Amino acid sequence: MSRGEMESLGWDSCDIILVTGDAYIDHPSFGMALIGRLLEAQGFRVGIISQPEWNSADAFRKLGKPNLFYGVTAGNMDSMVNRYTSDRKIRSDDAYTPNAEPNKRPDRAVTVYAQRCREAFPGTPVIIGSIEASLRRIAHYDYWSDKVRRSVLPDSKADLLVFGNAERAIVEIAHRLAKGEKISEIRDLRGTAFMVPPGWVPGEDWAVMDSSEVDTPGPLVQHKDPYAMEESPAKSDCASASTAGKPTEQTIRLMPRAERLAARRDLRAHTVVRLPSYEQVQDDPVLYAHASRTFHLESNPGNARALVQAHGERDVWLNPPPFPLSTEELDGVYESPYARRPHPSYGDAKIPAWEMIRFSVNIMRGCFGGCTFCSITEHEGRIMQSRSEDSVIREIEEMRDKTPGFTGVVSDLGGPTANMYHLKCKDEKIESACRRLSCVYPDICENMHTDHAPLISLYRRARAVKGVKRITIGSGLRYDLAVRSPEYIKELVQHHVGGYLKIAPEHTEEGVLSKMMKPGIGTYDRFKQLFDRFSREAGKEQYLIPYFIAAHPGTQDEDMLNLALWLKKNNFRLDQVQTFLPTPMALATTMYHTEKNPLKKLQRDGGEIVGSVRNGAQRKLHKAFLRYHDPENWPLLREALKKMGRIDLIGNGKKQLVPAWQPAGTGLKAAAMVARDARAAAKTPSSGASTGKHVANTGRPGERRPSGPQRSGSRPAAADRRSPGSFGKPSGQQNKKRKP
Repeated sequence: MSRGEMESLGWDSCDIILVTGDAYIDHPSFGMALIGRLLEAQGFRVGIISQPEWNSADAFRKLGKPNLFYGVTAGNMDSMVNRYTSDRKIRSDDAYTPNAEPNKRPDRAVTVYAQRCREAFPGTPVIIGSIEASLRRIAHYDYWSDKVRRSVLPDSKADLLVFGNAERAIVEIAHRLAKGEKISEIRDLRGTAFMVPPGWVPGEDWAVMDSSEVDTPGPLVQHKDPYAMEESPAKSDCASASTAGKPTEQTIRLMPRAERLAARRDLRAHTVVRLPSYEQVQDDPVLYAHASRTFHLESNPGNARALVQAHGERDVWLNPPPFPLSTEELDGVYESPYARRPHPSYGDAKIPAWEMIRFSVNIMRGCFGGCTFCSITEHEGRIMQSRSEDSVIREIEEMRDKTPGFTGVVSDLGGPTANMYHLKCKDEKIESACRRLSCVYPDICENMHTDHAPLISLYRRARAVKGVKRITIGSGLRYDLAVRSPEYIKELVQHHVGGYLKIAPEHTEEGVLSKMMKPGIGTYDRFKQLFDRFSREAGKEQYLIPYFIAAHPGTQDEDMLNLALWLKKNNFRLDQVQTFLPTPMALATTMYHTEKNPLKKLQRDGGEIVGSVRNGAQRKLHKAFLRYHDPENWPLLREALKKMGRIDLIGNGKKQLVPAWQPAGTGLKAAAMVARDARAAAKTPSSGASTGKHVANTGRPGERRPSGPQRSGSRPAAADRRSPGSFGKPSGQQNKKRKP
C-alpha cells in the first residue's frame, strides 16, 4: 500500500503491483486480497494500489515500476453497477469505500486504470481481470451508453485479460514472465484473452469454424452433401471413356469408437469458432443475439472451443474457459494467512461491504442455475467448486480467533447460492460433454446429484465449533433444489434461519419465468409448505423474504398486475424492490437489446419476439406494481388499471388492489406523472401506450431512446444479492433496516 511498508519489508521494488477500485481488505471474500496472497505464496513480492486518483498517472507510480506486471481490477463489483442505479442515476454511496464515500472510482474503471498503468511505466505488461473485465471480453451491449461497445481489450490496451477462475492462469503467467518469457508469447493458457493479427492461429493444425456452423442465425445457403455418391470428375478423355456409366469406388475404413472419440476431441481442441465481428453485431441485432447464443454454448470447459471476434483490423482471441479448481486447490486459496480485516491505514472508518461479510465464510463457487439475468455463470462457471468440510471449519475457528468483534454468530455459510455445496453431475463424462445452459431448467437434470447430506453435515459440525453460538444462512436459497431434500429444509429452518430467509422466485408468470430460466411458482409453494411445517415443529415464527424483478424482458403490464395480486393474496408487502438492469454478456441483456430470444434457434424472419421494457414510465409502473401498498404509487396504479380495463381492482375491498381514496400529501409525484402522460397522450392519441398493453420497442441501436442521464447500476445477479435489493416482509411486520 505504501513505500514505507515496502521499506519495512526490505523491498526495493515489487514484482507485481495490483490495482483495485475497492478499499483494500485482506479477506478471502475480496478478489484482490485472494490473488495477492496467492502470488505471495508463490514467492512474489506483491504491492497493492487501492482506489488511486485516476486523473493522472502519478498515483500509479507510488510503488515504483513492477518487475513483472500490473494486475488491474475494478474491484468485487462492476464499476458501472457499483456507481449507478438501474434508472441511470448516480448512487449516493459506495459500499466498498471507507465510510461509504462515493465517487472514489471512475466509470469503466478497468479501462481507465489500465491506461494509467501504461502511462506510468510504458512497456510494463498490463493484465486485466475481475468481473468487469470478464463480462466485457467480447463485444457487448452497454446499458449505460445504450449501444454495443467493443471488447475491453482494445479500449484498455491491456496485454492479457484473465477471466473466470483465474488463479492457475495468473500464477503461471507470473512464473513465465519471471523466467524471461515475453507476455506477447503467452498464448496457450485457458481463461485468457488477447489481441492478435487477423487470421492468427496457434499452429498449422488449427481449423477455423464460422459460428453459423454452431448455430444458424437465419436461412443459409444449402451446402452440398459431402457423403453423396457421385461420379468423380474426369481426369482425361481416356479415363472418362473407360469409367463411363460406372459408380466411383470409395474405400471405407471402419474406425474404432475410442479412436473416433479421440479424433473428435483433438479436432475440437484445435478449432476456433469465429463470431460475427464487432462491426457486424453493432448494427445487426440478429447477429448480436447469434453471437451471444454461440458464446454461451461454448462455455463448458469440458467441450468449449476457442472463440475469435474481429474488431476492426485486429482480432480478439478467447481461449477456452479454465477448468474448475479442485477441492484441494480451493482450500489452499481460502486458507492463506489473511489478516481478515481492512488495511490499518483506514483507521476507524466503516467499510459497509466489510461489515456485511466479516463474520461470513465462503464455502463454494459457481452456479449451475443459469438464470438469464445473472452474471455469476459467465464469470465463475456452471460447475460447482466446493471447499472441504475441514477447511471451512478451520476458517470458522480462525475467524473466531482473529476477527475483531466476533460474538459467536456466523452470519453466513454460503456463496452465490446457499445450497449447491458439493452438488454436481453424477458422471464426469456426461458433464464434460453437456451443452445445456442450466442444470435445473426447465427441470432439474436427471444426471444432477442433489443430495444435501454434505451440507447438512457441514452445518452440524460448524454449530459444534467451540465459541460458535449461532449460524445463520444469508445467501439466497435455491428452493427448487431444496425441495428434493426435506431433511435439509428441516435442518435449515430449525437451526439456521434468523426469523427471515431469502429466496428468489423473481416472478409468478410462466411467460416471464421462461425468459429468466426460473422454475414455476408452484415450486415456491411446495417449499413454503415445508418451511412453515418445520417452523411450527420448532415452535418458531419465521418468514420467507421473496425477491422479485420488475421490467424483465418479456414482461407485460398484465404480468406485473398478476404478480401484484399474488403478493396481496399472500400478504406480502415488499420494502426495497428491484428493476431489471441489463449487465454485459447476460442472456437477458441480449433479449433487452435485440428483442430476440437466444434460448431458442434464431430466425431473421418470424420467430419469437421478446418485448423490452425500455420506456422510463413503464419501468416505473412495473416497479410500482411490486409496491402496490405504497400510497405514493396509487395514482400511477389507478391510471394504469383504468387503461387496462381493470377498474374493478380499484376500491377498498380485500380483493381490490388499490383504494379509490388518496391520503393527503401523498402520491404527488405519481399524480404529476399521470397528468403529464395524459397531456402527451392528448397530443398523440394513437400512442400504443394508451392501451395499457405492453408494446414491444422496435427501435434499433442508434435510434433515440427516452432521454435522461446515461447512468445506472443495480444488482446484476446472485453475486450482488448481498447489496440492497428487494426485501419482502409480511403485512404487520416491522421493517428493519437492511445491512448494505
